Amino acid sequence: MSRRTKAMQHVAGGDARFESPTALKFINKLMYGGKKSTAETIFYEAMDIIEEKTGEPGLQIFNQAVQNAKPSLEVKSRRVGGATYQVPVEVRPERRTAVAVKWLIDFSRRRSERSMAERLANELMSAARNEGSTIKKKEDTHRMAEANKAFAHYRW
Repeated sequence: MSRRTKAMQHVAGGDARFESPTALKFINKLMYGGKKSTAETIFYEAMDIIEEKTGEPGLQIFNQAVQNAKPSLEVKSRRVGGATYQVPVEVRPERRTAVAVKWLIDFSRRRSERSMAERLANELMSAARNEGSTIKKKEDTHRMAEANKAFAHYRW
């Protein structure tokens, strides 16, 4: 057993416009090559596009999309003897948000719209309505965890 104390959890502030810690994490994950101002521009343009198309606050749609994309179960590989089992485990709350953000950005980048801001806005709006690639990925993850429920006793 480790004698070291637990590391203090760093609590990030908020982003420039909304002062939301989730939005700040999203911008940091969206960033490529240290270009944070570019990532902020893309995110805020996407928020403006969402407000223009839906007439609702962009942050509200963003929070709804992240909430809908959060997985509650996932599978982890566990080697027992010579076999590898996909063991379903519950996802920690911090990781839920991180995974949702990662999926939203990954599937936004794969879309075919012209600008990244448009892609991001459309992916967020579809996730907020419980549709789109991100939600499909969440459902597939849950389905796989459900299918491998028999191996739940291998949890550690």
